[in-house]
Amino acid sequence: MKLYMVSLGCDKNRVDSEKMLGILEARGFVLTDDENEAEAAVINTCCFIDEAKEESIGEILSLAKLKETAKLKVLVVAGCLAQRYREEIFAQMPEVDALVGTTALDMVADAVLAALEGKRNAHILDESRTVEGNLRRVVSTGGHYAYLKIAEGCNKFCTYCVIPRIRGRYRSVPMEELLAEARTLAADGVTELILVAQETTVYGTDLYGEKRLHILLRELAKIPELIWIRVLYCYPEEIYPELLETMAAEPKICRYLDLPIQHASDSILRQMHRRTSREDLVRIIGALRKKMPDIVLRTTLIAGFPGETEEDHRENLEFVRQMRFDRLGVFTYSREDGTPAAKLPGQVHHATKKRRRRELMELQQGISLAKGKLKVGQEMTVVVEGYLPEDGIYTARTRGDVPGVDGYLFFEPLMEHMSGDFVRVRVTGSSEYDLTGAELKDPESAF
Repeated sequence: MKLYMVSLGCDKNRVDSEKMLGILEARGFVLTDDENEAEAAVINTCCFIDEAKEESIGEILSLAKLKETAKLKVLVVAGCLAQRYREEIFAQMPEVDALVGTTALDMVADAVLAALEGKRNAHILDESRTVEGNLRRVVSTGGHYAYLKIAEGCNKFCTYCVIPRIRGRYRSVPMEELLAEARTLAADGVTELILVAQETTVYGTDLYGEKRLHILLRELAKIPELIWIRVLYCYPEEIYPELLETMAAEPKICRYLDLPIQHASDSILRQMHRRTSREDLVRIIGALRKKMPDIVLRTTLIAGFPGETEEDHRENLEFVRQMRFDRLGVFTYSREDGTPAAKLPGQVHHATKKRRRRELMELQQGISLAKGKLKVGQEMTVVVEGYLPEDGIYTARTRGDVPGVDGYLFFEPLMEHMSGDFVRVRVTGSSEYDLTGAELKDPESAF
């Protein structure tokens, strides 16, 4: 039976989708990328903010139409939307045949098979359940890079966030499972491994009584096939000396960190239930750059949080101007049911939120443009992502670029390359977010 899957949301969701695909394929399903040929479909949903929720619902309704116009017999909704809105989905979407929650992804084949027998079913388990980390995966990223989800859930309980309610408390995946999974991925051709979790920096505290991200990184670096190892979603207050020492000393680890700070005004940070102040953030960022002057720092901000004044917004602008982040994303605040922030006074008008986001992004655009110009003339190693035949150039990423999030380097080649090849180039130009370059004729080494 042919099965089609849609994966929405974050890269952590992508890992779950890849594991579900591995389970389904092992149970005899034939995977297809043609929705019109599929007899069963699984959609792994996201509902972190309103836009994600609307996208998930739209995809469900779109697939539901295939029950009338194509071969589709069974529609399964998995992931965050299923976990959070189980009753509403079954009550309002009769086209949905089964639900699979965030902690029951290993039951996806059972859900599909039961639905094929005409049994409308749901696998929505307690948020504290842990699914085995080292499940077979069907990697969907092209093969040369993959994500390694090192933990599930979160203990931070920020006032705007629904994740702890959907995904449960923080639960680290045992290190031996992660290493086994990483070795399998590397043996299958993965050369870049990207570590993700709702928060990576506290990895191990629940299992081992201490932070062990640095130990995990050292062990991963011993896998010979891995060339780049990258860490995302590091809460700034949890960064610790051993982690910095490991990042600075191990050449395989990309000097890149994603620091979700969310705001720079102390009053808003307190309302968000964040554990840092503006002074803390300045100190932490300064320490990172002192230890690794070439580190690439990415962060995210929320514009228009309840109670945010024009003065708070100006503090955000000044902080971005002062810190000069390499990468910056800004979200407008999304009022989520069931979160403490949804009940706060001073909800900001949508137009004001959009304006503040625009002003932050325009400021960052100028910073990014200036930083790009400084790279012109530099030689660097890039990994090939694709080819643009109409222009005769390749797209690639540097060590400072996360796939699907950051920019690209477009280079003129001297020879043919495959996706995943590491190439040495010289930067010849820059724009706000991307670079251009030319392949070096006689590089000493790609690394």
